[in-house]
Amino acid sequence: MSARYAVLGNPLSHTKSPFIHTEFARQFGDDLSYEAIEAPLTGFAETLRAFARDGGLGVNVTVPFKIEAFELADEARDAARICGASNCLKFEAGRIIAENFDGIGLLRDVTTNLGHEVAGKHVLFAGAGGATRGAVAPFLAAGVESITIANRTPSKAETIRDLLGDRGTIHAIGFDDARGGYDIVLNATTTSLTGGKPPLPASVFDDATLAYDLVYGKGLTPFLSDAQTTGVEIADGVGMLVEQAAEAYDWWRGKRPDTAPVIAAMTIPLT
Repeated sequence: MSARYAVLGNPLSHTKSPFIHTEFARQFGDDLSYEAIEAPLTGFAETLRAFARDGGLGVNVTVPFKIEAFELADEARDAARICGASNCLKFEAGRIIAENFDGIGLLRDVTTNLGHEVAGKHVLFAGAGGATRGAVAPFLAAGVESITIANRTPSKAETIRDLLGDRGTIHAIGFDDARGGYDIVLNATTTSLTGGKPPLPASVFDDATLAYDLVYGKGLTPFLSDAQTTGVEIADGVGMLVEQAAEAYDWWRGKRPDTAPVIAAMTIPLT
């Protein structure tokens, strides 16, 4: 019988997870099935437990269930505890274990795939939501000099600073106060999903070597377009998506896939 995994979310018409994990399984010759299960908005827990009872071994979790997934877990790893949300669950001996690989997936894409050293660098995150919260700890552990979190409501950035400030230098500011001096600028807001962009001053790109939009599959977003005019290297979040999936596969199966061919197959030119 095939080892069963799935992604749970609502809606799921956009999900690339079945393609990604099927490609990973093909690399190893693994007998694995991976489903997309659209859980009712008020029925995530029931859907999750039914999948586990039917022999499921693990699931990826996407919007809007990441917080509920964390709350349902019997055990949470550090990254999930920091976020208060989980994008990956594993079932072991009747227990649910929660992880969150978004942050390490982003870091791996920036450093390994795109070749940008982060140690000693100054990094700006636009947005103070769950994506930033999950990424701050891995970036600090990788040795960044400082992380600045800019948000429309600075108090939300301050919450992350207060939570993780003992791990490294974190600055919390409003968008208008993000002037420059950053090596890497990341858009962790959802503005690109609707054709918008965070209200950052153009000077944030003055010293940057990389501008990265965590949204993927949208081509040249307004954020990336602004960065491109300054000559900064640009990238979207397709690599992050595949890398976090690879972390999940490794956690579930004990072997790490080659992400390069999957990223190449999914990449949309930024034009």
